[in-house]
Amino acid sequence: MSDFKMKIDTIPAETEPEKAVKEVKDENKVIKSEEKPPRSPEMSFVVGDYCLVKRPADNNWHPAEIIQKRTNIDDNSIEYYVHYSGFNRRLDEWVSDVRVDVFKTSIPEEKSEEKSDNEGPERKLTRNQKRKHDEINHVQKTYAEMDPTTAALEKEHEAITKVKYVDKIQIGKYEIDAWYFSPFPDDYGKQNKLWICEYCLKYMKYEHTFCDHMTKCTFRQPPGKEIYRKGTISVYEVDGKDHKIYCQNLCLTAKLFLDHKTLYFDVEPFVFNILTEVDRDGAHLVGYFSKEKESPDGNNLACILTLPPYQRKGYGKFLIAFSYELSKLEAAVGSPEKPLSDLGKLSYRSYWSWVLLDILRNLRGAFSIKDLSTMTSITQEDIISTLQSLNMIKYWKGQHVICVTPKLVEEHVKSAQYRKPVLTVDTSCLRWAPTKKVKKIKH
Repeated sequence: MSDFKMKIDTIPAETEPEKAVKEVKDENKVIKSEEKPPRSPEMSFVVGDYCLVKRPADNNWHPAEIIQKRTNIDDNSIEYYVHYSGFNRRLDEWVSDVRVDVFKTSIPEEKSEEKSDNEGPERKLTRNQKRKHDEINHVQKTYAEMDPTTAALEKEHEAITKVKYVDKIQIGKYEIDAWYFSPFPDDYGKQNKLWICEYCLKYMKYEHTFCDHMTKCTFRQPPGKEIYRKGTISVYEVDGKDHKIYCQNLCLTAKLFLDHKTLYFDVEPFVFNILTEVDRDGAHLVGYFSKEKESPDGNNLACILTLPPYQRKGYGKFLIAFSYELSKLEAAVGSPEKPLSDLGKLSYRSYWSWVLLDILRNLRGAFSIKDLSTMTSITQEDIISTLQSLNMIKYWKGQHVICVTPKLVEEHVKSAQYRKPVLTVDTSCLRWAPTKKVKKIKH
């Protein structure tokens, strides 16, 4: 991290925003969330400055770094692109200058770890508890916590994707805040807002162009073949080679909500499974997962996304379950491509836990990790890591041994964290068969 130009001390926000306060130690002054700090009328900041920024989400002042600066062409005002210290990059945003201020105080030299409201300053977390806490609260690893190769790649990735210009998109009836940078070409990537057709995924710079397009667009569902339909839920299989533009547009849109996605334009080696909600107007995009046609690493999923308006409704786990049902039909085991997003990790861990617990509560007699892998198409490595998180596996005499009691299984099953998914895949509604691979004849 670069040298700090000023230092600021803060205390964590309270659960209720209206009770939150900020304390400035060297001035011995408490600043309530609704108050505005003293500010010089001529104050200006440059890239690299550290300051206080008021977040609308909690109405509190947070230490942040100025990443970029621009002039708003509508009212000629100054705007800053800021990263809030200790927060996920998805919360980086453009803010008006009136939301930016500074104190003659100090930022700690090292970021303190995020604490949940019920954690006292003396509480120690085990490694397993810390991992779960960081996953749930989206706490990013510091560079010091990464191995040197990962840290170098992460720094390079952060430099390339540092500034997010597209702040919002309009897709269907939803206006959605973007989370991350996406490399839309030409001037499209510098627009504050893009309008996207939810059927063909064409992106546009202007609302009038979008409205005109919607009267002419002949798409009312994704291209490709419908391979699943139950009630209002439908899944289409789209080959990246056959529908290149659609899949490229899908990837560019998805990147707005995925930090580490690198596939944008080379879509031909992939198949995309598009999840939709169907009504009389058409099939509305909910999410998707992509999969390599030939994966040398045995991955059954390359990328997965549920659009923000449809999150927390069970669609993410449905897509995960769908990928494993396809693996079962292929008589193969598979695992998602790494790295997963923080939300992806949570969804996969929850899905694996539920699948394994559902089997273990009814399974009797001797069985192995390999048996569980064959039954579920989940790799042995993913099964081991999941059972370890459930305290159901031990390392004994050079091998992993499953240690399960009916009581332990029932305790996990009854907890809210491992409840049955809201949506499950009805295999009787699945219309799909693996592509037959043609063996090449050697001459």
